[in-house]
Amino acid sequence: MSADTAMLSKGESALAFRAAGVETYTETDPEKLRATFKKLLTRYKVIFVTDDVAFELDDLIKRTLEQPYPVIVPVPSDSGRSEYVQKQIREQTERALGVDIFNK
Repeated sequence: MSADTAMLSKGESALAFRAAGVETYTETDPEKLRATFKKLLTRYKVIFVTDDVAFELDDLIKRTLEQPYPVIVPVPSDSGRSEYVQKQIREQTERALGVDIFNK
């Protein structure tokens, strides 16, 4: 990975990304989490966030999606998969294709 990539999490999920050469940031305080995310938006082109962080920063992430960069990539947190990531994938796919391909 390059210096254009960062990872923000609340827990140990960042360790695997750090091992892969991604700059990592861990924050649990909600105010500091938001401040850290805003700093990352100005420094990186790709930002991985755990789904618990993505859920908490949903309003900021949605505003970020209006721009081509940075790309925000939600990944599972230490506690495993959440509905947030699945919901976002579904919404972004429908937005891109104009149809809900996951409709059962």
